[in-house]
Amino acid sequence: MTHKIAILGASGYTGAELVRLIATHPTIEIAALSADRKAGLEMGEVFPHLRHLDLPPLVKIDEIDFAAVDLVFCALPHATSQAVIKTLPETVKVVDLSADFRLRDPAEYQKWYGKPHDAVELQKTAVYGLTEFYRDEIRSARLVAGTGCNAATGQYALRPLIAAGVIDLDEIIIDLKAGVSGAGRSLKENLLHAELSEGYHAYSAGGKHRHLGEFDQEFSAIAGRPVRVQFTPHLIPANRGILATVYVRGNAAEVHETLAKAYADETFIVTLPFGELPSTKHVRGSNFCHIGVVADRIEGRAIVVAALDNLTKGSSGQALQNANLMLEIEESAGLMLAPVFP
Repeated sequence: MTHKIAILGASGYTGAELVRLIATHPTIEIAALSADRKAGLEMGEVFPHLRHLDLPPLVKIDEIDFAAVDLVFCALPHATSQAVIKTLPETVKVVDLSADFRLRDPAEYQKWYGKPHDAVELQKTAVYGLTEFYRDEIRSARLVAGTGCNAATGQYALRPLIAAGVIDLDEIIIDLKAGVSGAGRSLKENLLHAELSEGYHAYSAGGKHRHLGEFDQEFSAIAGRPVRVQFTPHLIPANRGILATVYVRGNAAEVHETLAKAYADETFIVTLPFGELPSTKHVRGSNFCHIGVVADRIEGRAIVVAALDNLTKGSSGQALQNANLMLEIEESAGLMLAPVFP
């Protein structure tokens, strides 16, 4: 059985990544691709690396016949997604890659994104899209909210540890480095090659980064009480990849054992041998997340390091993994591509 899908916002990085992954999928067919400024062009004109694929042309959203598709990937900018999704037929399943439905509390959305939510009733129905922890809910969902890529990386490192009670919840530091593609494809002065290359910098420090809303929501729900982590992201001069170095108070061997046990049966989450650390190079272009643990020189402290590709496991790969569940397809279909190395 073939499932027909549409990708809204296909001219962005996450849209292109979805096309790349779905091109190898055995049972999903791309029926429609939308863009705004790029409407009327072929996908291969916008992304020459996809020129070999037989794809529909880019069109405006209102030109798509949604009655002819089973599922929509919404790769539109934040705030745009909610306005579009609420107009879609209720028969169409949706995986949203924006931030619009990640936070369950409308007040929290307004706090972190600076405006009231425009589709509160839909927000109440959305399932958080961290696949390995919401698998059952995702299978029966109509709307799945993809996580932030930084938020996914930190959660893979920490969720099992919080649930098992093996770390001090009041001493968690996440020091994260992210590639520039996480900022999207639109032109920004600080992302010009001359501005970014040969250095890296922290941003949104001091509790200002929006993905903290996801950490607060998810970690507090697991712990059953408020959990507030320290989190500082850094922009590095690399196209893809996220590396999160997480500092915790806890026994390092127990931390490693907890993570290894939690992810033992997961296809895409790999716990490395104790003392071995991951690299973004080893997950590039793949749907895998690698996690390593080492003991700190200070007794009773551990360092957990997680690496994933922000465009794949952190966004489009996660979206396809969720769509597979929603369409009752093998969860790993289209996602077993090996990382690109070197």
